[in-house]
Parts: sequence; structure tokens; C-alpha cells
Amino acid sequence: MSNKPLVKDYMTKEVITVPPETPNEHIIQLMKDSGHDGFPVKENGAVIGMVTAFDLLLKNSDNSVNEIMSTNVVVADQDMSINDAARVMFRMGISRLPVIDKKGDLVGIITNTDIVRSHIERSTPMKVNYFKKTLEQLYGIETEVKRMKVPTQRLRPTQDKVYADELQGRSYELKRGLAEPTIVVKTGERFVLVDGHHRTVAARKLGCQEIDSYVIDLNQDLKLGMEKTADLNGIFSFDDIEIIDDAQHPLIAITRSMRDKKRKKNVQ
Repeated sequence: MSNKPLVKDYMTKEVITVPPETPNEHIIQLMKDSGHDGFPVKENGAVIGMVTAFDLLLKNSDNSVNEIMSTNVVVADQDMSINDAARVMFRMGISRLPVIDKKGDLVGIITNTDIVRSHIERSTPMKVNYFKKTLEQLYGIETEVKRMKVPTQRLRPTQDKVYADELQGRSYELKRGLAEPTIVVKTGERFVLVDGHHRTVAARKLGCQEIDSYVIDLNQDLKLGMEKTADLNGIFSFDDIEIIDDAQHPLIAITRSMRDKKRKKNVQ
């Protein structure tokens, strides 16, 4: 991935398109089956419009797509920066952009969900840099960072508990393609998981054999303080991690607390 994240780095490449003569009832069924609420309309290989759930709801027609589709289509070049695409979507008040290449051919689609995913994933390198500097200062060594897939069975956990509600959220994110990398320290032949326990537990439950990670390689075998703490707490594998069912992950608890306060205010 480039230093400046581009639309092509985050767009969905497998795009469902429909021809203009598609009956509206077929579009409704397609939305139910696919879970998507909008599709580019193509004719003779070119994008000529967009049809969305809003078009079906707000425009009075029982016939075909060409009677309700929006023809003033804003598109994104695949080499556009993700930030520029976000600005265009914000200014135009739209939630998706068909993506084209230099020839004008449709090569993908970028949505608000992809924009949010890009910002979440880009926050991880800042954490990586923090951990890298901390380890170098603590142990007086030089380290290097690699982006790689790490087999989940080789990861050594260092956290003693995870929350069931957050696991559910992480599973949803993974299924939707939000594969935020974990942060791992490689010391000797051990891969010590520093950040991303909920992600990893969720990935293991989904049957994932490996997980995308930023690996801070110490280039030597050092026993980390977090490993020693995990040893004392009896955490040697993911089977030793307790899954908390009767308490909420702090993020979920805060969100629900804010929502409940808003509801009480509206009732009053």
C-alpha cells in the first residue's frame, strides 16, 4: 500500500451492476440477497447511473431502473487519494462512488464504510511506532517492523480476558472486511501478541488460520516483561483467556451509557 492511501487500496473490486431495463422488483430482491443498498447501472460497458434504496422509496415508479435511477453520477478515479474521495462524498452528500480506471472502465466501488475502515486501519501504525520506540528505549536495541501474515497458532497471548460483546463486534468487522492489523513482537522464535486480542480470538473462532499483523522484530531473543506477567497469570495460550459474558467491554459500556442518557432526556 502506498504512503498516501488511494481509493484502489480500499475499494470493493467485485461490483454488482445492473442494466437499465432491470425491473424494480428485481432490484429490491437483489438488495435483500446481497445486503447492499445501491448499484451502478451499466449499459454497453459504461456507467450511466446509480440506483439506490432512496430511488425506490422516493420516486414513483413500478417499472424499471431507467425510470428511477440517478443519472448525474459522480465517480472516483482509482488513483485518487482516499481523503479526496471522502471530501467529495461529504460535499456531495453521497455514500458511495463508482470507481473507474484511466480508460473509464468500472473497476470498483468505494463507500462510507470503506472510508471509515481506512481511517481505523491507518491509526494502527501510530501505535506500532509507539511500541517500537518504547522497546528500543527499554532494552537499548534496534528493531525493525514488518507487515506480514502470522499463523494464529504461533501467537502468544498476553491478555487474561476478553469481552463477549466486543468479540461479537470484532467478528462482524472481520466478516465485513475490516481486517485491522494486530501488533506483534517477534523475540527469538516467539510471536508475542501486544495489541489485538479481541481481533485474534474472533478470527480464531471464525476459522482464520493467520492474521494480518505489524511485527516488531527484535532480531534477538529477549524475555519481555509482558511475557513474564502473562506467565505469572497462567496465560500461555488462547485457551487460557477468560471470555467475560456478564460484563461489558468499556467501549460498549460507554456507547450504551450515552445512548441511555439520550433516551432519558428525550422522555423528559
